[in-house]
Amino acid sequence: MKYDAASLIAHAVRIVHASGQIALTHFRSKMNVDDKHLRGVFDPVTEADRGIELLVREGLMKVDPDLAVVGEEYGRSGDGNSYWIIDPIDGTRAFISGMPLWGILVGLVLDGVPVGSIMYQPFTGETYVSDPHGARLFHKDSINRIYTSQCRSLSEAIVYSLDPILVERANLTRQFYALAGQCKMVRWGGDCYSFAMVALGCIDLVFDAALEPYDIVPLIHLVESAGGVVTDLNGERPMEGGSVLAAANADLHRAALEILRNS
Repeated sequence: MKYDAASLIAHAVRIVHASGQIALTHFRSKMNVDDKHLRGVFDPVTEADRGIELLVREGLMKVDPDLAVVGEEYGRSGDGNSYWIIDPIDGTRAFISGMPLWGILVGLVLDGVPVGSIMYQPFTGETYVSDPHGARLFHKDSINRIYTSQCRSLSEAIVYSLDPILVERANLTRQFYALAGQCKMVRWGGDCYSFAMVALGCIDLVFDAALEPYDIVPLIHLVESAGGVVTDLNGERPMEGGSVLAAANADLHRAALEILRNS
């Protein structure tokens, strides 16, 4: 079946925007937090996560009933390798801490290949969108094409990673610090926001470990369509999550991947 990826993403943006009020109702307010306790660590989920996914899932199923839907909280509906993938709040730990480094993620995968991304941050009013026409930032009344940085030297690169504990659990501490030691600056945190900043040209590298598919698949096309590269440590698209390296360009990715593989 032939799909119009740009049209599908345009419909999805409207659905995602409609879900933003759910997040804002709970953000920086007292909320109930449950612990899914996956992977042996605190793994929070809130009413906002569940409510957003239900709203977005229902809306996407109406856009095209033939497309499967995969979500963090409610699993998979439908079969096949063409599907939507949802993370209702990527960065729930930041969300419950009152930090605005989280986002509502939707990705579109057709025939196994990411072809569209949405990262919506309703608190800041930013929507990062990609489709076959490129990557764009919608903010207030402006729409601007976005591109990754031109940094090609590790010594000038800014590198982000989500959590040193996750890097340690993946037995990649030595490798990560070998990479970080070659870079200009290393910072922790960010979740989906870090990958959006790679697409925007503010961050040059992101290395995250122990990601689930819904953490990264919705962001792959955003980074790629802005000029970047996103792979696992085998140099393949990380469709199953795991340890992920995002870089502003192929040269920087090649240099960083070599260190991560050989340290």
